[in-house]
Amino acid sequence: MIYFLFAAIKAGTPLLLGTTGEIVTEKTGNLNLGVEGMMFLGAFAGFYVGHHTGNLLLTLLASCIMGALGALIYAFLTVTLKANQTVSGLALTIFGTGFANFFGQIMIANTEGGVPKLPENLIAQLAETPIPILGNIPVVGKLFFSHNLLVYVAVVVAILCYLYMAKTRHGLNMRSVGENPAAADAAGINVTLVKYVHILLGGAICGLGGAYISLINGGGVWNNNCVNGQGWIAVALVIFASWNPVKAILGSFVFGAFSVLQFYAPKDIIDIPNAFYVMLPYLITAIVLVISSVRKSKKYAQPAGCSINYFREER
Repeated sequence: MIYFLFAAIKAGTPLLLGTTGEIVTEKTGNLNLGVEGMMFLGAFAGFYVGHHTGNLLLTLLASCIMGALGALIYAFLTVTLKANQTVSGLALTIFGTGFANFFGQIMIANTEGGVPKLPENLIAQLAETPIPILGNIPVVGKLFFSHNLLVYVAVVVAILCYLYMAKTRHGLNMRSVGENPAAADAAGINVTLVKYVHILLGGAICGLGGAYISLINGGGVWNNNCVNGQGWIAVALVIFASWNPVKAILGSFVFGAFSVLQFYAPKDIIDIPNAFYVMLPYLITAIVLVISSVRKSKKYAQPAGCSINYFREER
């Protein structure tokens, strides 16, 4: 059981980053369905830079920048040009997926043996390493304090985003823009600037989630289509977490458990085809969306201004 829970935390980490990034975006009133695309962009950029430099800091920075650049495209279309947010997000997903797979294939073709690998020193920096003293605690040490660096980064990012949104003035401005941009504008808040900054921040976090997939889940080897729908699960997790990054930590753990269940289910007792386990996370995603659609509580509703473009002239 301890190994199953440990694997669930690992599998849920990229979901947590994708979910946190989308929460930051939606809190400004923009629904970005391009999470999958931004994660793909971050996955490729992180692996490419890591493959050529072996520098962990540059690798993570590249993934964040590439995710933010994808978000910049979306922000320009929806904030500046007032394009439809749903269509723009879908276009970003298609673009990011195609970009990563296209240049990933070129990277494969230009690599001797056709298998791009990360340098050994970078793999060592991303290895699972118990935290001194804490990692020696029975059960708890293995479960919570023996992960790779990016697991802790993801949790810290989620907590910091929650504190930023709930406890700071800039976070209050962000939530004000997401709820009622006209009122925020009348109060002297630069709506366009707030949207741009937080959409790009959300994209950077999503890009980091993509880097986790290509660097950790890929075992140090590049795989095309590596994100494989996890961005869409992250979008549903936003609703599951009620737009709260701290709740997203638990939600990502739950969905991560469903993702790895096929490897730990007692098949000698119940013989269920592997295809069912592969389908399970997406089935749960659909159920979450159905339940959320019938739940009418304002406390757990998305920001009032979400997915609605703001036209200052109509204020």
